[in-house]
Amino acid sequence: MASNNIRSLLSQHFFMINLFSLLFISLLHNSLATTSYSNQTYGAYIKKACNSTTYPQECYKSLLPYAFKIKANPQKLRKVSLSVTLNAVHNASSTVSKLFKQNGLTHIEAATIKDCIVNIKDSIDELKQSLDEMNLLSGSDKEFHIANIKTWLSAALTDENTCTDGFEGEVIDIIVKQKITNIVLKIARLTSNSLSLINSLN
Repeated sequence: MASNNIRSLLSQHFFMINLFSLLFISLLHNSLATTSYSNQTYGAYIKKACNSTTYPQECYKSLLPYAFKIKANPQKLRKVSLSVTLNAVHNASSTVSKLFKQNGLTHIEAATIKDCIVNIKDSIDELKQSLDEMNLLSGSDKEFHIANIKTWLSAALTDENTCTDGFEGEVIDIIVKQKITNIVLKIARLTSNSLSLINSLN
C-alpha cells in the first residue's frame, strides 16, 4: 500500500515537472517569436528611414544593432544616429593619433596629420553640441534647436572633409594617406547620414 502511494506521488511529481517544463518552453517560444517579430518590424522602420539618407546602406548597417532601442521612434532614431556617429569619430581620432605617433613620418606628413587630428577633434565637439541640442527638442523652441543641430552637423562634416583636403598637393606616404582617407570617409558618411535624418525631422 505504501509502495503504491509513493509511486503515485512520484508520478504526480514528474507530471507536474513535465507540465511546468512545457509551459516554460511555450512561454519562451512565444517571447522569442514576439522579439523576432518586433526586431523585424523595427528593422523595417530603420531601413525606410535610411532610404532618405545619402548613404542608406551605411545608415542601415550602423543603426540596425540598436533596432530594439529605437523601436519606431523618430527622435530616438536620430539621437542614436548622432551617438553612433560621435562614437565612430572618437575612434577615428584615436586611430589617426596613433598614426601621428608612429616613427618615420616626414615633417610634412606629421604637420598634415596633426592638422587632420585638430579637424576631427573639432568635429567631436560639434557632434556633442548636436546631441545637447537633441535633448532640448521637447521644449517650445523646437525649430530653433533643429536649426542649431543642422548647423553643428554641417560644421562637423566640413571639418571631416577638410582633414582629407589637407592631403592635396602634399607628398604623403600612400599607405598612411589611404588609411586616413578610409577612416575619414567612414565618419563623413555617418555624419552626412545623421544630417539627412535631421533634415527630414518635422
